[in-house]
Amino acid sequence: MSHYILLLNWTDQGIRNVKDTIKRADAFRSYLEKKGGKLTDIFYTFGQYDLVLIVDLPNDNEAMSVLLGTGSLGNIRSTTLKAFNLEETRKIVEDIK
Repeated sequence: MSHYILLLNWTDQGIRNVKDTIKRADAFRSYLEKKGGKLTDIFYTFGQYDLVLIVDLPNDNEAMSVLLGTGSLGNIRSTTLKAFNLEETRKIVEDIK
């Protein structure tokens, strides 16, 4: 399973309909699960980004599919970081020659 950190900003449409944000978050969680993924956490933030999500998905192709599908709804714009936990990084570092 691959890990991703999603940095999200609301579009004009998304902020106009902010009262639906919890409903949209629940729908996103269900969508991820149908794609074989998991929503680890959602943080609503202020500053440069409006939301920060941590998600797990089977691979980059599924991540791209989820991001394109979600973005096409018009409520958010995303910046995505592929993340590696400590154990994954340990294995990567051990392979450095």
